[in-house]
Order: sequence, then C-alpha cells, then structure tokens
Amino acid sequence: MGLVSFLSTVPTLLPVAPLPTYSSSRCPVHSGTISCKIDNGASHENNGVRRRDILNCFGAAVSMELVASASPIPSPFIEVANAADLIQRRQRSDFQSSIKMTLYKAIKANPELISPLLTLALNDSMTYDKPTKTGGPNGSIRFSSEIERPENKGLSGALSMVEEAKKEIDSYSKGGPISYSDLIQLAAQSAVKYTFLASAIRKCGGNEEKGNLLYSAYGSSGQWGLFDKNFGRSDAQEPDPEGRVPDWSTATVQEMKDKFIAIGLSARQLAVMSAFLGPDQLATEAKLATDPDVAKWVDKYQRSRETVSETDYEVDLITALTKMSILGQNLNYEAYSLVGTGPQRRAPVLHGTPPRRFLHANTAPGQRSVAGVGTRTPNNGVFLFFSELNGYISNVDRLPLSLSLS
Repeated sequence: MGLVSFLSTVPTLLPVAPLPTYSSSRCPVHSGTISCKIDNGASHENNGVRRRDILNCFGAAVSMELVASASPIPSPFIEVANAADLIQRRQRSDFQSSIKMTLYKAIKANPELISPLLTLALNDSMTYDKPTKTGGPNGSIRFSSEIERPENKGLSGALSMVEEAKKEIDSYSKGGPISYSDLIQLAAQSAVKYTFLASAIRKCGGNEEKGNLLYSAYGSSGQWGLFDKNFGRSDAQEPDPEGRVPDWSTATVQEMKDKFIAIGLSARQLAVMSAFLGPDQLATEAKLATDPDVAKWVDKYQRSRETVSETDYEVDLITALTKMSILGQNLNYEAYSLVGTGPQRRAPVLHGTPPRRFLHANTAPGQRSVAGVGTRTPNNGVFLFFSELNGYISNVDRLPLSLSLS
C-alpha cells in the first residue's frame, strides 16, 4: 500500500455535525423574579421542587464533604467553586467554538494555506530559548521584521489569513481582542483537524457524509481537551531575536533534531510534526528517514496513517502540538471572560458541618432556575451547590438573606 501524506487529502469538506444540545434541566424551570425558599422537610409539591432535585443536591453536598475530609491539610474550612467560575468556563468555551468556526470557514476557502499555517505556528514557537525562558508562541512572528526573515519565507499569506480572521473574531468577542499568540496556535489546530477529517473522507472514497461519520466514531476529536484549556497567551511587544529558528528547507536532519531537543522535544516529535516543516510532507519524511533516530518514528506514523483510525499518528501529533504551543507562556485562564475576579466574586468559605437545608432559586424570566443544597455564609448570604452544571447559571452565586428567607 502506498504512503499517505498528511496534506495530500484535502477535498471540499462538510462541517462535522454538532452534537445536539438539550435545554431540559434536572431542576424545573420557572420564570419570575429571584425568590428562594428554604424548607426543612415539608412537602415541595406546591413550589415545584421534586424529591429527585433534593437527592441530586444532597449528593453534591456529600461529594464536597468527602473532598474536604480527604484533604491532607487538617482544616475545618473548604473553599468551593462558585457560579462565576462556571460562567467563565462557559464563556471561554463558547468563544473558542466561535473562533474555530471562523477559522474553519477561512481554511475551507483557502486550503492551500494549510501547510503555511502549520509552519507559521511552528516558527512562532521555535523562537523559544529554554535557558533564558524567552521567546516561544508569543505572536512575535506578526512583526514585519520577523515574518520577513529567510526561515519565514512563504508564510505571509497565512499571516494575512490570521489577521483577517482576527478582525472578525474581535468584532464579536465580548471579552476583548484575541491575542495573535492564541489565534496562530488555534489556526494550526484547525488546520490539523481539517486534514484529519479530510483523511477520513478519503478513506470513505470521497463520501463526505461517511467520512464525517468515520471521524466522529474513530477520530481523535476527544484528544484536544488540554490544548483547548491552554488558552490565554500573551502577545510579545517586539520581535524575538534572530537566529533561533532553522530554515527547514535547507537544514540538515541533525540541525532539526538539535533544535527540537533544545526546546524540550525529541526525534519522535520531529517525525510526527513532519507536515509542519514544509509543503511536501512525503519529501520531508524521506529526508528525515535518512537519520536512524528519526526513521523508526517516520515509519510508525506512515503506517498509522494507513489505518482506519490513525490513532498513533493523530494522538501523538496532538500531544506534540499541545506541548509546543505553550513553551515559555504564562497563561491567563481568565482571559476573554466577562465575570470579574475581585473580592466580590470570591467563593464563600463553609464552616463546620455540611449544609443541611434545600434551597431552590428562580431567576428572571427567560433564565433557567437553579437548585442546590444551601448554607448561610459568614458574609450574611446563601451559597448553592448546583445540581445542574452544564449551562449558563446566571450570576447568582450568593443570595442576600432578604431574598433567601420567606
């Protein structure tokens, strides 16, 4: 069977059908102004709270108590996550989904930019200097004096696509403009995923519907969790020093190995990232295979690309890209979110025994209700252990006593 190139199977693609979303909640949805009722055991038939809700929330309270008891630090206190944290995570997740759709459309319209996008992300990262902890995927490649260096020849078109995508993304971002450093790495991710899906379609004889199903069933889409979490890179304010990135088209295999090792990667990562080193992956791999340290990995990944799932190749490539994409970066995990992080948003501290009473809160019309086990807190409020964690929960995480008592 002939060798399969990572970049040689890019037909026009249909987007993968998104998973269905469900609006139902374990907690009954009511509309109206904020109102809370605490009950010590009376029937909840009149206020719409069911026995199942109480059991769900009691389970949450027991779980938190187990976490507290398992702590190696003896303390009567435990600080718990609040609704603001959940909202931040949802905001970032939604923002990332929108970014990926923007990038998908741009790549679909310009598939010839896939290879340059990969090299753009690689070269932006390869400025990392391990001894000084400087450089890395910081967006410095956007500066004209850096993008015009010999090793970055042919990457201007990819950078232009990133800049156009950034304008669109910034127009709908509610948490400030996206950094070039984040966007360049996300563009590489989108390009990689695009080629993974293209390979699945090729294996199905060009049938896009079957290819989508194949990739959904056997593909590596579930392996991107850590990469997606690494979101919140900061942009450099000046170009990185020259001489840190090889010209991949002229570098020897030994020079490539030396560079990968210098930043904390290995011959294995060099082999799996062969598509990042130039437009002709098979030619690059033929060159890499002349080195015995790299040849065994080249052979492994070529054989993997011929299988239905491509598991070894895809998982190792995702792992290598994830590691490369955060070299030298101090990530801001609260970037692009709207919820403040000041003292007014701090999680309350629970004292003593776990909360005992059930609390149910209805938010404003059109918003979902929340339910949980509540306890009074030192700041004269009520905190909820939420039984429903998969959606927007509103900004109510502490309720004044004037609203919580009826």
